[in-house]
Amino acid sequence: MAKPKLIVFDLDYTLWPFWVDTHVDPLPQGQKWRRGLQLGVASRTGEVSGANQLLSLYNLNQYLSLKEIYPGSKVTHFNKLKADSGVQFSEMMFFDDEQRNITDVSRLGVHCVLVPNGVTMKLIREELVKFSQRRPVT
Repeated sequence: MAKPKLIVFDLDYTLWPFWVDTHVDPLPQGQKWRRGLQLGVASRTGEVSGANQLLSLYNLNQYLSLKEIYPGSKVTHFNKLKADSGVQFSEMMFFDDEQRNITDVSRLGVHCVLVPNGVTMKLIREELVKFSQRRPVT
């Protein structure tokens, strides 16, 4: 089964169910499910310090090999992710709650998933299957 080499998550209303600069509720403990996948985050938040603090508080940094957290275009984030990881856009998957980010990043050739209600393990598994059905094994 073909797998993406890099999976990237937005932060606010995707990886956690709030904006980092509004309110904070504890999240349930996540699962270790990487199995050789690189994980990264890309966020346009202006609250860079708060986002990094939450990643640390929720012990998510241990799973992340790449982080692009700063205001600006998600296209800029993804160009940097590609340069830093060596992973081609066609080998990436991206989860975000904003349609404009999905539209912009999908133009690069990234497999994008709109998550208006946040990401779940069930959704990730479903999208891994869809990804593998669209791409040959490399």
